[in-house]
Amino acid sequence: MELSNSKIAFINYLRQFIDSESDDFEEAIQKTKESFSVLNLKKNEYLVKEGEICNYFCYVESGILQHSILVSDEEKTSYLALRNTVTSSLNSFLFNKPSRKSVKAIFDCKLWVIDIENFKTLIKTNKAFNQFYYNLIEKQICLIDDYRIDLLTLTPEERYKKLLATEPKLLQEVPLHYLASFLGISSRHMSRIRKNIK
Repeated sequence: MELSNSKIAFINYLRQFIDSESDDFEEAIQKTKESFSVLNLKKNEYLVKEGEICNYFCYVESGILQHSILVSDEEKTSYLALRNTVTSSLNSFLFNKPSRKSVKAIFDCKLWVIDIENFKTLIKTNKAFNQFYYNLIEKQICLIDDYRIDLLTLTPEERYKKLLATEPKLLQEVPLHYLASFLGISSRHMSRIRKNIK
């Protein structure tokens, strides 16, 4: 795990969630960027391990982070954070509680991270970051809601087809066993589905 400082086009990501183009917001966006630093994770290094405190909220510039839990000693993937997304073990990060999941790099990752002290300061004092975070959380809640409904209402084949339509990068970049776990499908069943669906 290596921390460093450098520049990034992180601003473009922030602007996706911010409506205003005023001078005040431009300054606020710049200050937001300055509050983040770079964290490089090698493949199989952890952002946080289950049972530990998550120290960072992060933007994924490159690589993929796997969120996982252990169920009867078997690793289950609950989420995959791709490039150009933000992620954390949020309950642990916000409330200083042991994380109920692990977050691990499944490829080398370049992350832009912020600790809880700077995060809370930005939320209180920075209009751009406050708007970014509000809009981001709103979007994520909707996505989580859809995902949970899909698990209950769609067949494994339908879940795979939906993923193929909405997140083709996942199917190209993520190893099969991670995708199978994420979709709630056995690896063997996933292999059959992939053969039958072109």
